[in-house]
Amino acid sequence: MNQNTFLVVMAGGIGSRFWPFSRTHLPKQFHDVMGVGRSMLQLTVDRFKEICPPENVFVVTNRDYTELVQQHLPELPASQILGEPIGRNTAPCIAYASYCIAKRNPQATIVVTPADHAVLHEEEFRNIIRQAIDVAENHEVLLTLGIQPSRPDTGYGYIQYIDEDSKSGLPKNVKKVKTFTEKPNLELARMFVDSGDFLWNSGLFVWRADVIIHAFHQYLGDIAEVFDEGISELGTEDEAEFITQAYTRCRNISIDYGVMEKADNVYVLPADFGWSDLGTWDSLHRMGHHDADNNVVDGDALLYDTRECVIKTPSERLVVVQGLDGYIIAEYDNVLLICKRTEEQRVKEFVADVKSKKGNGYN
Repeated sequence: MNQNTFLVVMAGGIGSRFWPFSRTHLPKQFHDVMGVGRSMLQLTVDRFKEICPPENVFVVTNRDYTELVQQHLPELPASQILGEPIGRNTAPCIAYASYCIAKRNPQATIVVTPADHAVLHEEEFRNIIRQAIDVAENHEVLLTLGIQPSRPDTGYGYIQYIDEDSKSGLPKNVKKVKTFTEKPNLELARMFVDSGDFLWNSGLFVWRADVIIHAFHQYLGDIAEVFDEGISELGTEDEAEFITQAYTRCRNISIDYGVMEKADNVYVLPADFGWSDLGTWDSLHRMGHHDADNNVVDGDALLYDTRECVIKTPSERLVVVQGLDGYIIAEYDNVLLICKRTEEQRVKEFVADVKSKKGNGYN
C-alpha cells in the first residue's frame, strides 16, 4: 500500500432523483441502497481499503452531514472530514481537498470518487485503480475513468477519446480525451455508442496533487487564488472560519466544466467493472438482484402477477403487490411512492410539487 496514495470521497449531494429514500436530512449516500447491510458511503470507502491507508482517506461533505459521516465511518478522525458551508459543485470541493492533501504530502497522488456509486466487480475495479495511480504518479496527466457503455443511456455524460502515437510514453490503454458531452438525447447517445470511441463519464479522477493544483491555477485561477491565500490555515483550528469565507468567493462550477474540458493533458482509462452511479430507481433495477419475474425486491413483499418492478420498503411492513408491470414502489419515512419506471424522470417534479403543496417535511 502506497503511503503517497490519498482518497477523496465527495459525499455532499442530496440525490433527489432517488426520493423518497434520498432526503435533505438523509441523502442516499447514507442509505443501504443495495440491501447489503452497508451504506453507499461505507461501501465506497471499503472499496479502497487495499489501495489507500486509512489516514489518507478524506471525505468532503456538507457541514450538515459531518455527524452522519462520523456515524458511518467512526474510524475516520474529524480532521479527515472536510465540511463545506454551502454547496458549490465539484471544483471547489476538489480544490479544498487537494490543497489539504498537498499541504500534508506534496508527493501525493489523489483518487477522487463520488460516494454513491455501485461497483459489481470490485477486484477488477481495484486493478484499474492501481493502473490509474501508476500512470498518474509517473506522468503529469489529469486522468479519468471511462466506462464501456452497454446501452445508449441518456442519464450519463460521455467522453470521446482518440488514439495518440506512443510518444506520450503512456500505456496504450490510456487514451487522449477529445471531447466531453453532457447527458445527450437518445438519438445522440445511440450515435455515441455505435461509434465505438465514446465512454460513459464515471466522475472518477486520478492525478497528482501538484498537477491538479497547477490546473486550478491555469483554468480556475479565481478558486486557486482563494486557497493559495488560506493554505496556512488548512489543518489548523482556523480552517473552518477560513473555509466559510472561501466558499463565499468560489464560483459554483464543476471540475468537468472548469478544468477537464479546457486542459490539454486530460486522458481516460477505459474500464468495465460493473459500474453504475445509482442515480435513479431504474439504475437500481439494473444493478439489483432479480427474481424470476425480473423484480428487484428489498423488503418483506408478496408478489402476484407482478414483473419488472423495483420494490424497496421497510422490513417491518408487509407489502402485497398484484398485477403491476414496470413500477417503482418505494416507501421511506412517511412517504410512499408508486410510479411507472418509464416515468421516473418525473420524480424531481414530484419532489417540487410536494414541497410547494405539503411543505418541507417530505423533501
